[in-house]
Amino acid sequence: AAELGSIKALYHLGIAYCYGEGVEKNMTTAAEFFNKSAMRGYVKSRYLLGSLEGQRGNYIRAVRHYLISAKMGDETSVEVIKKMFIDGDATKEQYAEAL
Repeated sequence: AAELGSIKALYHLGIAYCYGEGVEKNMTTAAEFFNKSAMRGYVKSRYLLGSLEGQRGNYIRAVRHYLISAKMGDETSVEVIKKMFIDGDATKEQYAEAL
């Protein structure tokens, strides 16, 4: 299914690599699968890309991913941007954009 470009299959492969479920854990490969799925519009993948970037300390990139998923209707992304704003990692404008 992933070979055919199924966004859910790509997402689930990302999850498998993220947690090492049936494959060797590899965050780089996980991010690649999440990116492929996110580029096709899968909001969960976009949110997880934001999470991965945040874990790496790339807050500017994390906010960009969260803004995209927030605009796609992901309420968790809005809450994360709110927390990032409170912590000083997102701007007031970015938080307002997410709402």
